[in-house]
Amino acid sequence: MRPSTYLLACCLLLLTACDLSGAEDDNKRSAQEAPERAASRLMASPRVVPVNRPVAVHASAVAQAAPGQPPSMGGNLPARQIPNPAFKSTEVARFDQPWAMTFLPDGRLLVTEKPGKLRLIDVATKQIGEIIGVPAVAYGGQGGLGDVVLHPQFASNRLIYLSYAESGTGGRGAAVARAVLNLDASGNNGSLSNLQVIWRQIKVSGENHYSHRLAFDRDGKLWISSGERQKGAPAQDMQSNLGKMLRLNADGSTPADNPFANQGGIAAQVWSLGHRNVLGVVFNAQGQLWTHEMGPAGGDELNLIERGSNYGWPIVSNGSNYDGSDIPDHSTRPEFNAPEAWWTPVIAPAGFIIYDGDLFPYFRGNGFIGGLASTALIRIQFDGNTGREVSRYPMGQRIREVEQGPDGAIWLLEDGSNVRLLKLTPT
Repeated sequence: MRPSTYLLACCLLLLTACDLSGAEDDNKRSAQEAPERAASRLMASPRVVPVNRPVAVHASAVAQAAPGQPPSMGGNLPARQIPNPAFKSTEVARFDQPWAMTFLPDGRLLVTEKPGKLRLIDVATKQIGEIIGVPAVAYGGQGGLGDVVLHPQFASNRLIYLSYAESGTGGRGAAVARAVLNLDASGNNGSLSNLQVIWRQIKVSGENHYSHRLAFDRDGKLWISSGERQKGAPAQDMQSNLGKMLRLNADGSTPADNPFANQGGIAAQVWSLGHRNVLGVVFNAQGQLWTHEMGPAGGDELNLIERGSNYGWPIVSNGSNYDGSDIPDHSTRPEFNAPEAWWTPVIAPAGFIIYDGDLFPYFRGNGFIGGLASTALIRIQFDGNTGREVSRYPMGQRIREVEQGPDGAIWLLEDGSNVRLLKLTPT
């Protein structure tokens, strides 16, 4: 073994050994960082984010490196250097425990705050208002107000969709509601009307692993990621909607062409099963659905979601239990869909876009994932049915959400109290 190869292998082993104590899953940290601690770690704006070399991550098959290059474990493709211009990062506003965001057609931005407020910001003037009429949330742990997306025909029907945690008989669970967004004639305030709850998780004890990410596909179907609520076994139970990717009509009804539609009930809504805590859901230009989910101690995953497939949790994982006990790897059970890439040490992924803008033409078709534990923005390169990490941009703070703006800028929300909304543009 060459000295350089030996040194690289040792470094990778050391990183893997160290990650178990710092493995980042939201249930392994406090509900929110203390405001004074978060504020003390904030950095000046604007600033230039330096290019970081591709790092080693794992994938379903370890690729052989090209001669003279370190081995790539980041997908089923050979390792190669890809030019990455640095970003300029500009602070636009601050929010209290933001979770998700989406742009309105007029360029203003809706931002959810986990304690239960829906904000509207004019990113040009930096004025922030509030949308009232949001349903009451069960705030605590990972629960509260979650995702926000627009109906595909928002311009004509003004419908928005919200996910959130709620309390009820049996404990807590995620819910999805839709409502008409009414904006005031002036300012950035408004209200919700005609609110309808169109989907609910089965309620169980605990405050973690709601997932409740939302996305519409090009056919107007609504997709919901439903976490297994830190219970494990329900992810394999077709009579439970926990640990699943669900496909619904826009009104919450069940499409007749779902893979398990003939089973009726909860099973009819299921598109895929065996998921843990899916916090990123995005479609590419070809209509493929890509997700990421948090693993336990190691084993964060990037998955291509296929009709009727089982992704194995909690039977298999490329991570380990928090107590150090082993979980069989995906390679031991080929009947389960294996991730296209996985991360050990964890990145704690949150938020996901596939870029299709004009401001960064060289990034078109690439994915961007926010990193909580990794305090970074991770760039993913896709090649057909495979994907791998090719760059990691250190941001210095936990990144909760990623969005693409109307002009092609990349927008980030940090995680915690009194944290920043950042706009990334080319230098």
